[in-house]
Amino acid sequence: MKLNNRQRENLYGYLFIGIWIIGFTWLTLYPLIMSLIYSMNKVTITVADGIVLNNVKFQNFIDVFSTDFDFVNELTKFIGEIFLFVPIIIIISIMVSLLLNQKIKLRGIFRSFFFLPVIIASGPMINELLKQGAGTIPMLENPEIAETLSQLPRFLRDPISSLFSQMIMVLWFSGVQIVLFLAALQKLDSSIYEAASIDGASPWEMFWKITLPALKPMVLVSSIYSIVFLATFSNNKVITYIQSKMFDITKGYGYSSALAWIYFVVVAILLAFVYLLFKPKKEEKAK
Repeated sequence: MKLNNRQRENLYGYLFIGIWIIGFTWLTLYPLIMSLIYSMNKVTITVADGIVLNNVKFQNFIDVFSTDFDFVNELTKFIGEIFLFVPIIIIISIMVSLLLNQKIKLRGIFRSFFFLPVIIASGPMINELLKQGAGTIPMLENPEIAETLSQLPRFLRDPISSLFSQMIMVLWFSGVQIVLFLAALQKLDSSIYEAASIDGASPWEMFWKITLPALKPMVLVSSIYSIVFLATFSNNKVITYIQSKMFDITKGYGYSSALAWIYFVVVAILLAFVYLLFKPKKEEKAK
């Protein structure tokens, strides 16, 4: 059968995305479905029968919130860290991108310096740096600062202490966000700033009235990226806890799958909250 140009283009398109669809189905969708099934069962592995499922319905989820206070505590800490880390990452990324967008010598090299850690840093390397104390800023370990932190409520003290201990890592992994904000800044027409300057606008007013509104779509993208990155970070204690329960004789795959789904729902809620917070309003879309 002879294909016309449109049918041929469609066929090529399906061939290109077909590999991705097969990979997604086998490596992502199938494990997701199986983990959901496991979360409703007590999973045991035997030599004779292999994987044996004993349906317990929602008992695994009930056990998490009724007995597993360690997981709830780690999950609460993670949520607190998200609300603390993400705004700091966004603010630092905007500040650095504004500096790198200036007409300075060796601007391209400076941009590469900020993005290079994202490329070369691996999970084991990061863990080793954190173990050796390379993730913290010595000035922040001052006894007076520690004393001040100890007087804060726990829900504030734990995230702030975690931020201090990983400050270098937070700065290190702002590379992608910096690139996103740089791309948005370079799309702005310089004539807008010239007109505002002629009208007597100060640099601070131009930032709030011109630059920041233009960066708002990238704030949404960068916030979502930051949440997903922090949620899947190799040093994430929630993920480490879930993995430890997977190989626990008394808990196993079923219980750890329930933990993973609870974690997934929490991350999805955080992403939905950020989207609703920064999504374009109807008035902005009309413009």
